[in-house]
Amino acid sequence: MDRVRARVTDKRVLALVKAFLKAGIMTETGHLQDSDTGTPQGGILSPLLANIALSALDEHVMAPWRPDREMGTTYRRHARRSKGLPTWRIVRYADDFVILVHGQRSDVEALREDIARVLLPLGLRLSQAKTTIVHLREGFDFLGFRIQWKRKRGSSKWYVYTFIADRPLRSVKAKIRGLTHRVSQADMGAVIGRINQILRGWTAYFRHAVCKHTLNNLKHFVEWRVIRWLRKRHRWTWGAFRRRFTTPNGRWLPIGADGVTPFNPASVTVTRYRYRGEQIPNPYLRTNTT
Repeated sequence: MDRVRARVTDKRVLALVKAFLKAGIMTETGHLQDSDTGTPQGGILSPLLANIALSALDEHVMAPWRPDREMGTTYRRHARRSKGLPTWRIVRYADDFVILVHGQRSDVEALREDIARVLLPLGLRLSQAKTTIVHLREGFDFLGFRIQWKRKRGSSKWYVYTFIADRPLRSVKAKIRGLTHRVSQADMGAVIGRINQILRGWTAYFRHAVCKHTLNNLKHFVEWRVIRWLRKRHRWTWGAFRRRFTTPNGRWLPIGADGVTPFNPASVTVTRYRYRGEQIPNPYLRTNTT
């Protein structure tokens, strides 16, 4: 709490944080268990404390971006680059952050050591397993996305693309496999409804990536998982299944159960953002309020 008090002066916020820390944990059996140290994993207090602590990192890394500092204007940044000096910018979400550097590897290593020194007084340290230095051409994973600098197909131009990383794709497929296990006797409508919930939430998050091909593959994956599950469950032959669940022209007929039909992830509109920056208004900045 001492480090929180150093960053937050509002006593109401401090009292709320203290109440959360002493609230305890509700176990799976419904019993309340005291929490001596730390915060529960997945709790709403964890990202708040991360933002409070790491605001010091934001201020330190972005201090040169103030209007009166060496990276405060476009002209000054270009002047630094012409002299072989690096420029950088931090992108952070809770305790996950990436720093994009325009410079040499030695500049990145020096910046990493500087960040480690800033985090040390806060009781934090960089994870050795997760902290890596890569070129944008190699790409990196951030918040479930794969960000990589690639050449556009059929041209000589290079762009920064945002793809869906492998890990969240494997995770959503594992959830669907668990719901459509071949020996499962669960209600068909309930299974399809749960699959739809998973797919709608997943696609709503990743629809801003380059993912049309991935969503089409996911659509076929879900369809075949449902087909194999139903065939195994009811011991239908392929011909019997086609007569029941496909149209005369051979197209897949959505399964209806209590008004529930399978959600098609490929139907989600993919909206890719490239240069949005300050164009999206931020309600938390005074300059955008009226």
